[in-house]
Amino acid sequence: MSDIIFKNARIVNEGKIIEGDLLVSNERIEKVGGTISLASAKEIDCNGKMLMPGIVDDQVHFREPGMTYKADIATESAAAVAGGVTSFMEMPNTKPSCLTQELLQNEYDIGRDTAYCNYSFFMGASNDNIEEVLKTDPKSVCGVKVFMGSSTGNMLVDNPTTLTNIFSNVDMLIATHCEDESTIRKNEEWYKSTFGEDKVDAREHPYIRNVEGCYLSSSMAVELAKKHDARLHILHISTAKELELFGNDRPLKEKRITSEVCVHHLHFDAAQYPELGNKIKCNPAIKERYNREALFEALLDDRLDIIATDHAPHTMDEKNKPYFNAPSGLPLVQHSLNVMLGFYQEGKISLEKIIEKMCHAPTDCFELMERGYIREGYYADLALVDLEEKWTVNKSNILYKCGWSPLENNELKGRVTDTYVNGNLVYQNGKVLQQGKGQRLMFDK
Repeated sequence: MSDIIFKNARIVNEGKIIEGDLLVSNERIEKVGGTISLASAKEIDCNGKMLMPGIVDDQVHFREPGMTYKADIATESAAAVAGGVTSFMEMPNTKPSCLTQELLQNEYDIGRDTAYCNYSFFMGASNDNIEEVLKTDPKSVCGVKVFMGSSTGNMLVDNPTTLTNIFSNVDMLIATHCEDESTIRKNEEWYKSTFGEDKVDAREHPYIRNVEGCYLSSSMAVELAKKHDARLHILHISTAKELELFGNDRPLKEKRITSEVCVHHLHFDAAQYPELGNKIKCNPAIKERYNREALFEALLDDRLDIIATDHAPHTMDEKNKPYFNAPSGLPLVQHSLNVMLGFYQEGKISLEKIIEKMCHAPTDCFELMERGYIREGYYADLALVDLEEKWTVNKSNILYKCGWSPLENNELKGRVTDTYVNGNLVYQNGKVLQQGKGQRLMFDK
């Protein structure tokens, strides 16, 4: 691999924007800032484009194994690098669910062979696999996933004894999907009996999977974590009420309880259901606008720690089914940075804050080794972004295997032009270039 010098870059990193050069050598960042010259190096003139650390997405569903007709690790990681994502953490609700060490290793084997970027996979917890969970290596696995509310797949953990065993014995990060199952089931039955199953549509989704259900489950998780001093990370917070569970009185690295917000809960609200319907049906639900506004405020003041996608593709045929039969989830990993750049263009958030929440914070939260920052000695996971380029999302430039996006026909400003994974150019100007350059993520635990 030849040395590379990025010339005339606008480097956004660690709360600062600096103008200068960056040297990459042997997969790693060698020097940052100033004017760099090296006769043997390949020079890339950035012409003032933004050079940022690669995004770390801590929650994706790439559907492999078992559901590869709608997504797989190769296609979705290709979409990821097109959006500046250089590392992903995959959820365990595959088919079969990732509930044994053997199945977990199978995921890593697929990632090694087919991913376009760096990868990690969560170990799944069920009501009866605690022995397998406890075998998980915290240095080479991102965490343990607990579905405290059912979603895509059949991994609901609702046994109080099981939850106590997990929170009291697992000595690594526990990531939770929090929705109270009894609340959801009661609401579903009420809507079916009141209106008829065929009359209910996506507009009722935020009231079936409501604020109360989210808060009951999230508050239970927080209570368990505090009682057992567990390391808890609650995924995809969607309500204003849940924000009272999180603080901003200490640095992220010192928190034992952390939180994530997803781009769709920041971008959409319940007013879009009449237009988009099941396309934005997801769990937890996109809710009324006041929740979206509160989430954004909490992101800015650090009660919410991380921005992720919960990328969860389904085919359009599946999404076109009646509400109760249509699966939840939407594809976002290619466009998450663009959603946040939209807020930047509106003056609502700084570039520095976007990079903090999408790159630095996931690194700190998961204790990820030597990634997520532009630092000398770190792996050269980088994205080059033209902040001025305007483009429209359409089927010709969507890389998701499912072939659609809830952002279709939206004009965006700002576009990833180049993505580097471990110093290798894997995406450039609409083309995915190199497969297999990603590495297994390692953790400093």
